[in-house]
Amino acid sequence: MTMSAKDTNASTHQPIWLQEYIDSPERQIHLYKKTLRILILSQIFGGAGLGAGITVGALLAQDMLGTENAAGIPTALFTLGSAGAALLIGRSSQRFGRRAGLAGGLGAIGVIIAALTNSIPLLFISLFIYGAGTASNLQARYAGTDLATDKQRATAASMAMVSTTLGAVVGPNLVNRMGEFADSIGVPTLAGPFILSAAAFIIAGLFILILLRPDPLVVSTAIANAKKKSDSVQTGTNLKNATINKKGVVVGALIMILTQFVMAAIMTMTPIHMGHHGHGLGEVGLVIGFHIAAMYLPSPLTGILVDKLGRITMAVASGATLLTSGLVAAFAPVGSMPLLTLALVLLGLGWNFGLISGTALIIDSTHPSVRAKTQGSVDVLFALSGAAGGGVSGMVVAHSSFAALSLSGAILSLVLIPVVVWSRKSPSIEL
Repeated sequence: MTMSAKDTNASTHQPIWLQEYIDSPERQIHLYKKTLRILILSQIFGGAGLGAGITVGALLAQDMLGTENAAGIPTALFTLGSAGAALLIGRSSQRFGRRAGLAGGLGAIGVIIAALTNSIPLLFISLFIYGAGTASNLQARYAGTDLATDKQRATAASMAMVSTTLGAVVGPNLVNRMGEFADSIGVPTLAGPFILSAAAFIIAGLFILILLRPDPLVVSTAIANAKKKSDSVQTGTNLKNATINKKGVVVGALIMILTQFVMAAIMTMTPIHMGHHGHGLGEVGLVIGFHIAAMYLPSPLTGILVDKLGRITMAVASGATLLTSGLVAAFAPVGSMPLLTLALVLLGLGWNFGLISGTALIIDSTHPSVRAKTQGSVDVLFALSGAAGGGVSGMVVAHSSFAALSLSGAILSLVLIPVVVWSRKSPSIEL
């Protein structure tokens, strides 16, 4: 919104429209609900773009490069792109609001051109850019929490995520149809799903850019600053530095990083593993569709459980679920679709528990004046962990087996236990 000097409240130095939100809890609730509605609409399209690209990215790289050693490169590249975008989104959102940081990417178009021209460098560059779209999609969960109360934060984050499910489930299951469409217009079959990704991410970004007004982060920061100033006056204390709980941020980040690494490593190589044992593209799409559904569909229930049972309790549940997933994937018969599907569903569910509990911890531990920048920095590490998981997964399978990769992921998930123990024994660090 634009404003002139006469539109500013002289006593508070706030624009009149913003002061109205500060003074009115009813307006705050209305904007909170409106924000969630817009995010839900955007996430449906973003989920379709995310799911379609993930399903065939590894297969496309394997086909173009002629080796499975590089099958993890797509996940590594678009998670590296996600890392760079997360940092930019966090910093731009802190300065300009959420709309500046949540526009989608156009990398999928580059992937299509790369497949048409058989250009490996362009493929890698485009997958990197494609990651920016995934970062925008994931960071939308933070926008949903900007105006949530302390007891609504995990639930609000989950509502922004669950709407991804519809698109994320539909996207992978359209890979065959999009492949046929691609064939009909002279595009390589495996590039077909990226046509869907391109359109979906662009639409999702436009929804956020155009409709998210007024910006929820701008409003929530003004509300928090007004409350902090009032508390400072009433108590006679200087609350200038009371903006971050370092321990809470570290614990939340570690939970998210570990769950992302395990999930990305196993998920990346599942399509390749299935292809080696006679499963077609439709079956791959089905398994990945169930996996992505498990990543997002339980979010409302997970959010309630995180708010009710606590962040740490659900982090333990995340580790236990990822452990079970790795064991099932490692010991399931190679041709068993039901057990492989179960393993990937548990993998997605464990990721869901870890992401929402970690997200809630980070929100709890930050003041709105530094929250977006902190969130962006944490999501850089989150994305890099996914890049590392995806990058090493192909090499592990090439030199060992999918079972060894799955067992390694199961063992690594146990690291969440000492993280939880440390979080409960260490004193909270308030600055």
